[in-house]
Amino acid sequence: MNLILLGPPGAGKGTQAKRLVERFGLAHVSTGDILRAAIKSGSELGQKAKGYMDRGELVPDDLVVGIIRERIGQPDCAKGFVLDGFPRTVPQAEALDGMLSAASCRLDRVVALEVSDQAVLERNTKRRSCPTCGATYHLVNAPPKKAGVCDRDATPLVHRPDDQPEAILKRMEEYRQKTAPLKDFYRKVGLLREIDGSGAQDDVARALDRQLEG
Repeated sequence: MNLILLGPPGAGKGTQAKRLVERFGLAHVSTGDILRAAIKSGSELGQKAKGYMDRGELVPDDLVVGIIRERIGQPDCAKGFVLDGFPRTVPQAEALDGMLSAASCRLDRVVALEVSDQAVLERNTKRRSCPTCGATYHLVNAPPKKAGVCDRDATPLVHRPDDQPEAILKRMEEYRQKTAPLKDFYRKVGLLREIDGSGAQDDVARALDRQLEG
């Protein structure tokens, strides 16, 4: 099963992707996680990506397409994958089609999580992340056991630059202009399914299951 999860920043794509990984044994291909790891490592890719991400801008297609091509070519993706954060533009979707065709592979579903602008702001401004292991928390819905530190390794949590209100608003506008058109792209080929992503995680998970079974 090869899937794409679409949705604005904070729609819950990462949360639902991790659940699908556990349930179906899929590889979780998160563009954000890959780019943040590159930034942490100080690699050339990370240096290039950091400025865009800190400003809430989309990382250019050529950088993102390159890392996704490398990632989905790895052995764990052979059994299926869920793409989280890619594609974000129609050209990226077209590039993905080319990658999959070359590998005699195809997409099975594209699921869009629909969430209001207010919910996006609420979720992102209250999100905190562990700079060491990448774990994420929400101060209201999923707080750490001990305030301010990661449950896994006790590292002090941070409020990422791309989760600041100014960057979130910029990311939302980028999403409306560049990513939302993907819904039409995938609707035309019969792959798109849309679900309400504003409810509790378990409710969203059940709605997602129904779309994958249908």
